[in-house]
Amino acid sequence: MSKKIEQYNPSAKNIVNDWKVVDANGQTLGILASKIATMLMGKHKPNYVPHMLTGDYVVVINASGIKVTGMKSEQKFYTRHSQYPGNIKKIPYNRMPSNKVLHLAVKGMLPKNKLSSKMLKRLKIYDDSNHPHSAQLLGTENRLISKKETLSSGVASAKSSKKKNNTSSSVTSNKNEDSVATTKAKATTTKAKATTTKDKATTTKAKATTTKAKATKTKSKANKSKEDSTK
Repeated sequence: MSKKIEQYNPSAKNIVNDWKVVDANGQTLGILASKIATMLMGKHKPNYVPHMLTGDYVVVINASGIKVTGMKSEQKFYTRHSQYPGNIKKIPYNRMPSNKVLHLAVKGMLPKNKLSSKMLKRLKIYDDSNHPHSAQLLGTENRLISKKETLSSGVASAKSSKKKNNTSSSVTSNKNEDSVATTKAKATTTKAKATTTKDKATTTKAKATTTKAKATKTKSKANKSKEDSTK
């Protein structure tokens, strides 16, 4: 029986939406729009899911410096229709505002669902370098700095604990070696004592044998003298 694989589904409180600044001066329209669409959708994050707003807020500055390749600046037209007969309107690229051009390019690269309008509201486009979102950008920078410090402190604590464990293990191994050496020395001393006791027992046995031999010799002499006196 095959096991069902659980799909990753983060909760809304675990999703963090940062603020990012993109300088559009001298960049190509299509490449820039694809990068902005990726950041709005959140595909550059590991916790991306297609049914939630996991993307970031994007602030585009210097939008008037966007360029296009080839003859698009002269041949490209933006078409719209009012749904009434004969009311089609074509606006050339040169007459379109820069922020409107970038907005339409990014909109065409977003998914066609209910989230696209919410993603587009997070796109802030300005023709020059002035924008009113300095506080949000500063908050994002502070959060990233605090996260980096937390990670560095965690790594440092992990290294210190690892070093402490290595030191304790080395001390324990030294203690074990000392205890083994002491036990070995005690075993050697006990063996020496046992050998000494065995030697003493052998000496005592030899003395007892000598005493017994002397007693036998004395007894034989006494018997001999008794026989002589009887004769």
